[in-house]
Parts: sequence; C-alpha cells; structure tokens
Amino acid sequence: MSAIAYLTAATPLRLAIGGSVVAIPILAVERLNDVAVGGALVAVSLAPSILAAPLVGVALDRTSRPRSLIAGAGLVTAAAFVLAAFLGTVPLWIVFCALGLAGAVTPFFMGGLSSFVTEAIPDERRAYANDALSYNLGAVAGPAVVATAATVGSAELALILMAVSALLGALATAAVQLSPLAVTTGSIWNAMRAGMTHIVAHRPLAVVTVSGTLSQFGAGGLAISAVALSLERVGSPDAGALIVSAFAMGGLVGALAIAVRQGATRPELVMGLGFAATGLFTVAAALNLGLAWSIVAIGLSGLFTASSSAAMLLLRKQQSPPALRSQVFTVGAGLRATAAAVGAVVAGVTADLGAGALLAGVGIAWIISALLLFAYPRGAAPVDG
Repeated sequence: MSAIAYLTAATPLRLAIGGSVVAIPILAVERLNDVAVGGALVAVSLAPSILAAPLVGVALDRTSRPRSLIAGAGLVTAAAFVLAAFLGTVPLWIVFCALGLAGAVTPFFMGGLSSFVTEAIPDERRAYANDALSYNLGAVAGPAVVATAATVGSAELALILMAVSALLGALATAAVQLSPLAVTTGSIWNAMRAGMTHIVAHRPLAVVTVSGTLSQFGAGGLAISAVALSLERVGSPDAGALIVSAFAMGGLVGALAIAVRQGATRPELVMGLGFAATGLFTVAAALNLGLAWSIVAIGLSGLFTASSSAAMLLLRKQQSPPALRSQVFTVGAGLRATAAAVGAVVAGVTADLGAGALLAGVGIAWIISALLLFAYPRGAAPVDG
C-alpha cells in the first residue's frame, strides 16, 4: 500500500476526532445554551479511550482482519456523531451513550492504526513520518472545517461533516490491505497483563512512554495558556486562536517536511531534540515582547512536533514485539490523550498565576520530557523481530 493510500484512510478518521471536540461544545451552546454540558460531552467522547485501549490493543494484536475492526470503529464513530448532531431533539442520555461508545472505539484508529503503518509502508522512518502527517492534518483541518461550517451553517452541520469524514475514513480503511501482526490465542487478560508489563518493565519503551505522555501534559495546557495570554496582553481572547493556529500550522509544515525527507539520526535523539526545541520556543513566546513575537515563537515551536512524534512512534514499534505492538500503541495514545486533558484542567486551575508563567510552564513540561530521554539506554536493540 502506498503512502497516499494510508493517508487517505488515516487522515479522515483523525480529522473527525480533531473536529468533533470543537463542534460538540459549540452545538451544546447552540441547542442547550449550556457550556458545561458541552464540556461533559467532549469528556465522555474522549475518556473511555484510556480504559478501552488495552483491550483494543489485544484485539488488534490477535485479529486476522485488522482492517475490519478499524473500519468498524470508524463506522461506529460516524453513527455516534450523526446521532449527537441532533442534540436537543434526541434525549441527552442517548447522546452521552453514543459519544461514550465512540470514545471506546477511538483507540482503533487513534493509536491502533499506527501499529500497522510499517506493514503498509516498509521504510520505517517514512512510514511514521506519514503517520505523523496524518495526525497533524487532522489536528489542523478538523477544527478549520468545523469553524467554517459553524459560521456559514450551524454546529449541527459541522458535526455531520465530521461524521462524513469518519465514514470516508472507514470506507478507505476497508479498501486497503493490512497484514495481521500476530494471530495468537489464550487468555485475553494474560495478554493484557503481558502488554502492560512490557510497557512498564522494558526500559527503552518505559522511557519513551513517560516522556511522550508528559509532553502532552504541556500540549493540553497550550490553548488555555494562549487565551490567557491574549486576555492579559491585548484585552481580548481572540488572539488566543491565532496563537494556537500558529502552533498547528507550524506542526503541519514540520510534518510535510519530514514526510518529504527523512533523516538518519537516532530516533531517541530526534525525539529529545524535538521536545526540547518545542519547549524552548514556547518559553520564549511567554516573554512580553509583543503579540507578534508570541505568535512567531509559538509557530516555530510547532515546527518540531511532527519530527518528535514520528520518532516516538518509530521507537514504540522498534521496542515492541509483534504480539504486543498494537497494545503498546493504543495504551500509549490513551495515556497521551489523558495527559492532555489533565494539562488543560491544571492550566485552567492555575490561570491566576499569570499568563506568562502559565505559557512558560507549558514549555517547561516539554523541556522536562526532553530531559527524560537521557534515561534512554544508548544502543538499545530493537525487539520488534
């Protein structure tokens, strides 16, 4: 399978998730005039992923038809978003249940699909560069589509478009060839225990997992920090969107660059340097040198996120035996999603400390993530068979 075919399958699925977390709260305000309900709906659409991740990983590690499971997850997500689009007409508890189900199947393509990318694109570095590109495209295009649809139409239309995106991704996944990783039998619970033990006890993977998780703690606080910075320095929250958009666009440019050309540097070094550069530029953006300075510095910080993410995904693959690979990817993705949610909460609670300090704290989280990579054992041999 070509890189284009993989991106055609992966990007719409990830775009749907990236856009839904923006569309759902807007819809709640339009239909119910209740921001709190919107937040709760977003939470229930994301929270089940960390609980479902180990089981989803075991299922993908064992199945002889991985594309059927991933495509099925896309169909479930599409159906849930269509149902949620009728919030206010459909009883609220049904919408909660539908989005909760969507959250439970999200790990199939937000993490799980990544574990198969080298089966589709044999060159490892190229494979994970394209995978990082699919995540960045989804993160940029999803909210952009939602914002446009909500402006010219409604949040209902925006969420239906996210459902269509998930459907297209499911259909594209069903049309590609994904080779089984390791079809095994035996106790599911023993398999889950083996996967979690490997993540915790295998030092190279443990270091990568902890570092990658902590980096998302900072990423989760970025949007709130940007809004706080805008309020404090220009008296309006509007510039916060510009700051976040600059970060996303920087990430997309970086993703396109590594998709075109991959280097030969050790992936743990790429991951550490990428996190460090993102953190340093974010701290620089916190300096009170004008809004333009903050936007440019944040844009530069985003440039390095794709290379570090691609390196992290490559290390996950290299340090995971085939029988446990999907579980490693789904649990890793679930931990990062949870860390981002916690980072957002912490940023909100500590906003009174000052916007500059808040944004600097976001950058420091990335820098600490980079420093953790010093614990990665030099010359660690791949275990991916």
